[in-house]
Amino acid sequence: MRALLVLFSLLLPLSLSTAHAADKLAVVSSFSILADMTRQIGGEHVQITNLVGADEDAHTYEPTPDDAKALLKARLIIKNGLGFEPWLDRLIASTATPAQQVIASRGVIPRTLEEDGASVPDPHAWHNLANSELYVNNITQALIAADPAHQADYRRNSQAYLQQVYRLLAEAKAKLGSLPPGNRKIVTSHDAFGYLGQAYGIDFMAPQGLSTEREPSAAEVAALITQIRTAKVKAVFMENIKDARLLKQIADESGAHIGGTLYSDALSASGPASTFTGLFEANLNTLYDALSRP
Repeated sequence: MRALLVLFSLLLPLSLSTAHAADKLAVVSSFSILADMTRQIGGEHVQITNLVGADEDAHTYEPTPDDAKALLKARLIIKNGLGFEPWLDRLIASTATPAQQVIASRGVIPRTLEEDGASVPDPHAWHNLANSELYVNNITQALIAADPAHQADYRRNSQAYLQQVYRLLAEAKAKLGSLPPGNRKIVTSHDAFGYLGQAYGIDFMAPQGLSTEREPSAAEVAALITQIRTAKVKAVFMENIKDARLLKQIADESGAHIGGTLYSDALSASGPASTFTGLFEANLNTLYDALSRP
């Protein structure tokens, strides 16, 4: 009898833990930024499986069999939309998952660019914090619809999170708004920061287009180097998801200095950019430190 009691005492915490996990809302997020937003809003009530992790490139991601299994178990699938994750749309179609799809960017007025003769939307809308407020509201409403029993917690978490966003909006306006007019042209690896540039009057140039899949030609790189010299661009910035060799070559040949690392399509695995608000603040401080110098 004593042996049975010992066995029961060992198994009880495990069974309670399993039951507690089963009670949580199963959510799949497409990439690390959406995972963090969802975690901030959902708190203890959500079980998040994220597909494209920290410091990884969602443009070139290849899904795994485990990703397909996660979609089949999910109640919600939270994706960016605006053409950012075509591989996820194919995976959803192939699995025929019954999960509700949530487009986090719904309501965003997209920037459009010409790529290979076609007009395409810029998917990197989260870099304008005014758009990230839409992301937060869309995720909040989706969690409430799927799990109305915890709507009070979701609303409270959402409002607390938005207070962080509003603080950063004020900080960005003060810092980026004060940059000298001649210090507003910079270069990044791919065209990920257009919404940030649009919001604060900064001209971001990139050897690659909206997707990191497209490699620039030698002629395009040469033209960019000439443009940097002509426009007297002050700084070239690396990205955490990209190999820095091409940017270092461009900096060396153009005479622009390397301004640091920006976090574009993914959080960092550790450090200040391991959350979305931390990512934005890290980018803001890196840009300001490099561009505020005379």
